[in-house]
Amino acid sequence: MPELNPDFVNIVSALTNASPYFQLLSMELIEFDIGRSRIEIPVNRKHLQPFGNVHGGVFCSIIDAAAFWACFAEVEEDVGMTSVDLKLNYLAPSAGGKLIAIGRRIKLGKTLGLAEAQVMDEDSKVLAHGTSTLMVLPGLSFNREVALPPKFIDL
Repeated sequence: MPELNPDFVNIVSALTNASPYFQLLSMELIEFDIGRSRIEIPVNRKHLQPFGNVHGGVFCSIIDAAAFWACFAEVEEDVGMTSVDLKLNYLAPSAGGKLIAIGRRIKLGKTLGLAEAQVMDEDSKVLAHGTSTLMVLPGLSFNREVALPPKFIDL
């Protein structure tokens, strides 16, 4: 398998972190590589539901994103992906600190992928876990105004 181009990873991470939805949730793609990813959200007042805990939609978003990026690194260049199914379990509440999602690719085929993500707090307490089925979409290009370097480095 070819190796990811670090220049591609850096530019795509910066573009992703500047995207409107990531900005809305203060979500940051910290890293993605073949089969894994890390996304973080510093919990702010805007993330809380009326009872003072992080809203389930925030957990859903970070799990969806971490699962996506854990698979995206392996798809061919000029291929996109989208979530077609998302299942998660809320395991413990959070009212502050930082949410850390670790994504892991379980299987990636030609048309579908399966990934999981676990959300923890800064003390490694597991707060939520989820799985996502992703559809591989040939011809779906990354929405950008910046030319991207090649995705892979041939070894």
